[in-house]
Amino acid sequence: MPVFFQHQINETTRVGIWKIEEPESYFQRNVPVHRDVTHPHKRLQHLAGRFLLQYLFPDFPYELITIADTRKPFIPDERYHFSISHCGDYAAAIVSSTNRVGIDIEIPVDKLERIRHKFLKPEEEQRFPALQSENHLIFLTQLWSAKEAVFKWYGLGKVDFREHMPLFPGTSPNHLKCEFALSNQAVDIETRDLSGIVLSFTT
Repeated sequence: MPVFFQHQINETTRVGIWKIEEPESYFQRNVPVHRDVTHPHKRLQHLAGRFLLQYLFPDFPYELITIADTRKPFIPDERYHFSISHCGDYAAAIVSSTNRVGIDIEIPVDKLERIRHKFLKPEEEQRFPALQSENHLIFLTQLWSAKEAVFKWYGLGKVDFREHMPLFPGTSPNHLKCEFALSNQAVDIETRDLSGIVLSFTT
């Protein structure tokens, strides 16, 4: 069973990453509801992400998933809050029965170096000396991924990653804090480097 990572955050919230090694037919047998995605690999990612929801919580109600105008999937009665992300051959999901959640996974790529000015202000960069380290690309990816996770947690769109989502060091190396301007909230983010896959999530 290709569970790449699994973590129980608390009694009501679980997160996991699935390494996709199965054919599409495997997920189609288990995931009764899925949208029409034409690209084969994107469809496989989509199905694996949905499959992971019920792996984390076996009674997760696939049939109730609705897509908001902002394209965020949700359960209307809020029995569960959830978020899905995928990259490469991996799908990730976080599910909670109590809290709004957001998740993102990324593979570090050089493109982030070219666009870092679009999502980080100079004063943000100064707060994180690790951006000057030998492995700075991984940490840069963590900062980008953290903002993606907060964006999904918010779920209403129209977010400027540079202006609305300033990041600050958290209480440990694996934690960040976002002073999210659109809701005047401090959002805690956990971010990890998992052998070349960057995972970020917030509850």
